[in-house]
Amino acid sequence: MRTIVVTGGATGIGRATAEQFRADGDEVVITGRRADVLAKAAAELGARGVVCDATDPEQVQQLLTELPEKVDVLVNNAGGNTDFSRTGGDLSEPAGGELAQLKSSWLANLEANLISAVLTTAALAPRLTTAVVHLGSIAGARGPGSYGASKAGLALWNAEVAAELGPRGITSNVVAPGFTAGTEFFQGQLSDERRETLLQATLTKREGEVADIAATIHFLASPAARHLTGQVLHVNGGALTTR
Repeated sequence: MRTIVVTGGATGIGRATAEQFRADGDEVVITGRRADVLAKAAAELGARGVVCDATDPEQVQQLLTELPEKVDVLVNNAGGNTDFSRTGGDLSEPAGGELAQLKSSWLANLEANLISAVLTTAALAPRLTTAVVHLGSIAGARGPGSYGASKAGLALWNAEVAAELGPRGITSNVVAPGFTAGTEFFQGQLSDERRETLLQATLTKREGEVADIAATIHFLASPAARHLTGQVLHVNGGALTTR
């Protein structure tokens, strides 16, 4: 039985990922900031929930006291586009046009999507045995603004993690979803028109599902993927093709 840690594991892709590992009989620890949501998900999944804001160094350090001395797989799933929490979800310019607000919005996305993964990986690295998987985004390859930049930074940093952990037989990869239904990503701000545009951009002409992403993460933690590291795997129905 392996020990799997999934940050942001109470909802969406994180929850689907935790469910996949639980189906294997693995011990799964899910983390998140919302204690009530986390407790409910943990009970339903048969996982263990630990409240932890992955952007807070003290909370990440405290997380170690809740974990065993060996962690087989870390899934850095926590994050999201913090710009959607701004009034109206207008991503075109910072609220009020203030440079201070612009700085704040950029730092928020960098903390949520890059710093959270950096802190958690650094903390758990001495205990890891098998794999790290980071949740990226199609935006990291072509998305604008601070969210796209944070996911692009995550992909670049992943190569460093892979090089550092590789000699110990530990892989590190990024799974980059495109439009995926069943998540809280858009925070209720996805219009029907925008949804249709995202759908038509795929070659498969269907929405991604959280199970699609979870299955790829599960594969990267499996024996079949032991020679696959330092990569970004795009799971987007062909909305972005790579060469």
